[in-house]
Amino acid sequence: MSPQASQRPADLILRGGNIYTVDRSRPWAEAVAVRGGGLVAVGSNAEVAAFGGAGTRIVDLAGRMAMPGILDVHNHHLRAGRGDLFELTFPPTLSFERILDLVHQQAAKTAPGQWIVGGIWPSDLLGKLNSLDAKRALDAASGGRPTMLRDDTQHNRWVNSAALEIAGITRATPEPKDGVIVKDLATGELVGLLYETASGLVEKAVTEAGPYSPDNDVAAAAHAVRTLNSYGITGFQDAAASLVVLVALKQLDDRKGLTAWAVASMPAVELPFMTGVSGEALFAQRERYRSDRVRPDFVKIVLDGVPTARTAAFLEPYRPDSAYGCCFRGGTMMTLPELARWIARCEELGLGVKIHCAGDASLRQALDAIDVVRSFNGPTKLRHHIAHASYIDPSDIDRFKELNVVADLCPIIWFPNAIVEAIRQALPDERALRFWPNRDLHEAGVLMAAGSDWPVIPQPDPWLGMEGMITRRNPRGEVEGALWPEQALDLETVIEIYTINAARAMALDAVAGSLQVGKSADIIVLDRNLFEIAPDEIADTRVLTTFFQGDAVFERG
Repeated sequence: MSPQASQRPADLILRGGNIYTVDRSRPWAEAVAVRGGGLVAVGSNAEVAAFGGAGTRIVDLAGRMAMPGILDVHNHHLRAGRGDLFELTFPPTLSFERILDLVHQQAAKTAPGQWIVGGIWPSDLLGKLNSLDAKRALDAASGGRPTMLRDDTQHNRWVNSAALEIAGITRATPEPKDGVIVKDLATGELVGLLYETASGLVEKAVTEAGPYSPDNDVAAAAHAVRTLNSYGITGFQDAAASLVVLVALKQLDDRKGLTAWAVASMPAVELPFMTGVSGEALFAQRERYRSDRVRPDFVKIVLDGVPTARTAAFLEPYRPDSAYGCCFRGGTMMTLPELARWIARCEELGLGVKIHCAGDASLRQALDAIDVVRSFNGPTKLRHHIAHASYIDPSDIDRFKELNVVADLCPIIWFPNAIVEAIRQALPDERALRFWPNRDLHEAGVLMAAGSDWPVIPQPDPWLGMEGMITRRNPRGEVEGALWPEQALDLETVIEIYTINAARAMALDAVAGSLQVGKSADIIVLDRNLFEIAPDEIADTRVLTTFFQGDAVFERG
């Protein structure tokens, strides 16, 4: 085990710990040695000590648990960073009155004519916001300043009269394809709610007037990466990486500020919440922004919306309501042939595809399209993702493995909370509560990977998600009860979902996801041993130190 005489000593040795490697051949170790940013030894204290030398930094873990860095397979880091630095942010647990109060306070600090932008409001307020009185209240709170607030799905917007006017939206404005401009049923007047692609009408106006300069975007990206590091996250996949995102990531990397692996999913078509280059024109530029840490290797397709706004596509109808009647099932934003053509083209370019599917009908269409492509392309090493693999007809479970499709899960947003309660208003309980069949997927051998969908949730805290996957309960105690508890998973499986599985899903498993010789020294030190605490204490976990490529990029004070 001693190093070759020609090799220099390790730069860093972590010793005296309980190190969970996520390497099934050797799950636990006491020490690791790092040289040049990579792991050169994993083993006992005695084995690893042989790699030390005069210049080696020795860190005694004092029995602390360490493990590989977490990988977040689905977030929107730049949007989250912008929100924290430049927008009005609040958690999706506030009341209607409290949100108005915050808007009023923000208006006092905002010059007349300047935008108030932020969020996030909870989906269970949709009924309250769908009224002219709510729009009038927002007009009053904002003091006439144009205001746009995003919901907890990031698919829908609540805006005031000034925002509608600046965006040029009137009663006569035709609804964009796959979008809804909500109107009062009695008068036809706009209520200030915009669903799906209709949101883009106001987002474009904000982009034209907003505080988003290239330097601000680099600052937002840097802030987001620091936040991710603080939760132990050392790699992530931006699930909708526009050209602006690629530019910011590359500039941050050039400035030595990118302290995580960054995989990018480039939009196939312009998304409602994002303007600019998309599709082939964006794919053609991807190599300009590639580096060892920045990997633009995926494409993003949004196939449907969200259940809360009845824009997700389901096999069976929503609850009857006055707007859609008795038999409405939603719809997809692409036909099956269109989707199959996109997937085939992406495979020609060597790109994986991440497909947003919130309903079981859209999910089936995605699997059908991938199946069609497999029938004429044959096997592929590329891994396509179904994002938000949450409502799944039982007959489609086994197809994930058969087609080598990743189930991209967002555990932080699915346990009992406001989103689930809002879905119950749209779907019958017997369907609404059969949400995220994780154990069924696991037992079918499906590759599951976890993401946060930040800033859909206020912080990208993976420990909340881990606890929720194990207990099927809300770790904060905000909502009582367990959600389909038969679908709970064990700790070892959940850790793999957040580490090596996510690395495989993002094609990072050669460098990340487990602590093995030859991989990057991406290591996190925890304040507790996850295997020695009750499951309902996992969400309280705090990361003490985050190492990325052997450098301490976060240390808790």
